[in-house]
Amino acid sequence: MARGPKKHLKRMFAPSHWMLDKLKGRWAPMPSAGPHKLRECLPLIVMLRERLKYALTYREVKMIVMQRLIKVDGKVRTDMFYPAGFMDVVQIEKTKENFRLLYDTKARFALHKISTEEASYKLCRVRKVFRGLRGTPYCTTHDGRTLRYPDPEVKSNDTVRVEIPSGKMLDHVKFEAGNTAMIRGGNNMGRVGTIMHRER
Repeated sequence: MARGPKKHLKRMFAPSHWMLDKLKGRWAPMPSAGPHKLRECLPLIVMLRERLKYALTYREVKMIVMQRLIKVDGKVRTDMFYPAGFMDVVQIEKTKENFRLLYDTKARFALHKISTEEASYKLCRVRKVFRGLRGTPYCTTHDGRTLRYPDPEVKSNDTVRVEIPSGKMLDHVKFEAGNTAMIRGGNNMGRVGTIMHRER
């Protein structure tokens, strides 16, 4: 009997959007537990080695992250299996680069270069709004954040703009007809369009 969480991932069962070669080894990096799910994330090792080509081997990636050069959402991450996901901001100060993880139309992660000003905030989809201890209103977001005292207008499926250094909510966009949205699941994943109507 296997006990506890799985620690390995075979290359064949890795998400296809990581685009790892089928024949370059038996194993794939198993993402750590974190804010994004295994099938919806891009571990830092895949990002640095396969996408940005800043490293050729596992050891080189380890050296990069252990020098505390990579920041995800404003925090230094030294775990090379850390799961970065949709809308996360990845900063590499040594090269003065900022990237935002977005989907392309083929449902793969694209590293979109952004300015330093844009790297100071991120958009989060509200998963759930509820009241906690002593009636404190809370909302939880798609990347595992908990925001206390959100705007009373905010409901689930809305989008909030979160300031990265402080984690405070700046403003919000309602999930309603006429607004622009990016699809983040299903066959149309990565497509951007205008919401026409909502089915109840």
